[in-house]
Amino acid sequence: MLLRTLIAATALTAAAGVYADSPVDIFNDSLKSSHRIILLPGDEKPEPADSMRAIIDNFYFDQFRNFQDPAAPYFLFMSRDANLAMGIGGCVRMRGWYDWGGAIPANGFAPALIPMTPDPTQMRRFATTPAGTSLFFKVLGHTFADIDYQIYIECNFNGGGGTSGGHDFHLKKAYAIINDWTVGYASSTFSDPAAQPPTVDAQGPNNKMAMTDVLLRWMKPLSRHFTLALSAENPAQQTEQLTDLTAKVDEWLPDFAAFIQYGWRKSEHVRLAAIYRTLSYRNLAEGANRNVGGVGLQLSSISRPLDPLTVYATVTAGKGTASLGGDMLIGNFDLVPDPEREGVLYAPWSLGWCGGLQWNFKPELFVSATVSQSRYLPSYTPADDTYRYGTYIAANVFWNPTPRVQVGAEVNLGERVNFDHASRWARRVGAMCQFSF
Repeated sequence: MLLRTLIAATALTAAAGVYADSPVDIFNDSLKSSHRIILLPGDEKPEPADSMRAIIDNFYFDQFRNFQDPAAPYFLFMSRDANLAMGIGGCVRMRGWYDWGGAIPANGFAPALIPMTPDPTQMRRFATTPAGTSLFFKVLGHTFADIDYQIYIECNFNGGGGTSGGHDFHLKKAYAIINDWTVGYASSTFSDPAAQPPTVDAQGPNNKMAMTDVLLRWMKPLSRHFTLALSAENPAQQTEQLTDLTAKVDEWLPDFAAFIQYGWRKSEHVRLAAIYRTLSYRNLAEGANRNVGGVGLQLSSISRPLDPLTVYATVTAGKGTASLGGDMLIGNFDLVPDPEREGVLYAPWSLGWCGGLQWNFKPELFVSATVSQSRYLPSYTPADDTYRYGTYIAANVFWNPTPRVQVGAEVNLGERVNFDHASRWARRVGAMCQFSF
């Protein structure tokens, strides 16, 4: 169903001339044309080239695809009846950077980690890392019972460049899609990776929601433009424990997330997402377990008002959602003590926003700029040295000398401000080179 629908939709839109080709679309087409298709043995007559191209498109047809995700495999194994496609691919990625004026003790450029009183021995740092190098396996299939399915597994190398300098290989995603259902370890429904601006820095904007959870999701196109998604997701609660009067309680309910999306042209949309969480703790003063509701909203968009120009925008607000991403993830801010009531925790608010612009001089050459901010908004004033807000700024240039080789350079600026109004800036220049296969 999905494969055949996509084939039909591709043919109809091409015939109708619905989409104008922006430089981004032209580059993606050049990337898709670089594939090599290996037909599996069989007596069936090979499908036409348009059908095979539509299946290649399906490797990129993902509501949760991010700029830093690897391209579809160079070699694709495909059945002659176009009912099965399989690819094994990945990317080799190397990053290097230089910090000065007080180095951030991490690979990612996170304003929340800016040292307010830098160690004189750590004022500058040059580091490199292969973190982000990945391998993945994907299968697309269609059965005679009109069941379409996808299987996806991705693993990444982590570490290097930081204080430990070690490397490890870990699971990043592992999920299956059967028609409108997704089950497994996948990007949260309360995220919009496509609306995150491109950066050399692996951390990216400090307001981004980029969780990967074990989930069960139903996602359905309601019409040509509207898509609806609902999911139940494994929670990952963070609870601050500053007194002896509270204790953490095991999570016992999933997080519930949803989004409604309006899309137009290629890879352009506006999305409204929401999440509800049950945050539990034990009040030792009362000898009772308590539940606090956490809720988050996110409005995000990616659009191309001019063919060379891409605009990214995200606004996120929530309470009890600190552990879902960005700078807030670094602190334990899902639940914090109420100073006026012994043994009571409450869910504080946070607010984040991000704006980014990308300008393509050519399909293979573009520059971009990003500004984002994340704010912690508790009901009561915390300790003076508590993170209040952080600002993230990035400007970069990317060039693809070939469709599967990419190099980039970037300048990062970040500021951390505490509740006592103390502030400090951090600076970084970085570069990246990657090869997708």
